[in-house]
Parts: sequence; C-alpha cells; structure tokens
Amino acid sequence: MSRFAGLADELAPKTQPTPVAEQAPASTGRRPAREGKKGILGYFSPELSRTLNIIAAEEGTSLQALMGEAFDLLLRSRGKHPFGER
Repeated sequence: MSRFAGLADELAPKTQPTPVAEQAPASTGRRPAREGKKGILGYFSPELSRTLNIIAAEEGTSLQALMGEAFDLLLRSRGKHPFGER
C-alpha cells in the first residue's frame, strides 16, 4: 500500500449519480409570431430596397408592414379579400 493512498482517495472527485432532468420539447426554431405562417421572398433592385427602407424608417414601421399594405392593395385591385396581415 502506498503512503499516499489515503490522500489520493481524499482528492478523488466524489461522483454521485445526478438525476436526469426532463428535456424540454424541441422547438421548431420559429418565433411564436411566425407559427403557422409562410415566408414570401422576392429579389428586387438595391434602389427599391433602399427606398422601401427609407419609407419604413420615415413612417416608423417595418418592411413587413409595408409589404402587407402593398399586398392588401393588390388584392383589393384584383377583387380579392385583403387579409390585413401586418
């Protein structure tokens, strides 16, 4: 028996089995406001993008709200019911 055996036992980490915590259900990675929604994407010129961002800033709103307004106007002009989503 080593003269340091007692010291090694004292320094050894005391491991106790830790209870397994229940895992939270995996999230879908979407924000709650986006649940049940689908993205609409388009590619436009940098000038249009810049202009829309300026309008959004001037009106204190978001690009999404501006697009919702534009889509509502388009739907109305085509005789469709606007959804009013902003």
